[in-house]
Amino acid sequence: MALIDDKRTLRSAMLAWRGALAEDERRAAAGGLLAAWRRETPFETPAVVSGFWPIKEEIDIRPLMIELFNSGCQMALPVVQGRGKPLLFRAWRPGDPLEAGVFGTLQPSARRETVEPDALLVPLLACDEAGWRLGYGGGFYDRTLKGLRARRQVTAVGVGFDPQLVPEVPHGPDDQPLDWLLTDRRACAFV
Repeated sequence: MALIDDKRTLRSAMLAWRGALAEDERRAAAGGLLAAWRRETPFETPAVVSGFWPIKEEIDIRPLMIELFNSGCQMALPVVQGRGKPLLFRAWRPGDPLEAGVFGTLQPSARRETVEPDALLVPLLACDEAGWRLGYGGGFYDRTLKGLRARRQVTAVGVGFDPQLVPEVPHGPDDQPLDWLLTDRRACAFV
């Protein structure tokens, strides 16, 4: 129970912090994210890359996804298949129409092909220097990463605002660590 409470406390604090950011700070962060990517790229391109459509005041990675697409990457967006299931990834191109998913997400149409990513850009509420990530609590990315890593090598890149890097993220046996962190100020690998 302590793990759940510790995660809940950190989750609430980070949601409040992120929700208080001003719009100009958010715009600047999106540009900073792209600059950090250009200084040090966490994976080689071209690749099959899963991004995400930002929700709940997440950092806007859409300029980065467009840049990746323009550099030859096959882009995809995640689709929640249901409680307790891993994510599915559907192909996405800039300008594609999106449809409503669960939890306020937007996703490609079911007519788009399903792909398996080489690299995943993963939203986060917090991350620590060991690569442990705190998300919204559904476990979708943890289940997905566990399954992908059992089959092949993938690179999981947590993406957020630089202050979301915190001293410690509570984690348990079902949590999957990130390989990299990409923020509006840095790109760093976890050992």
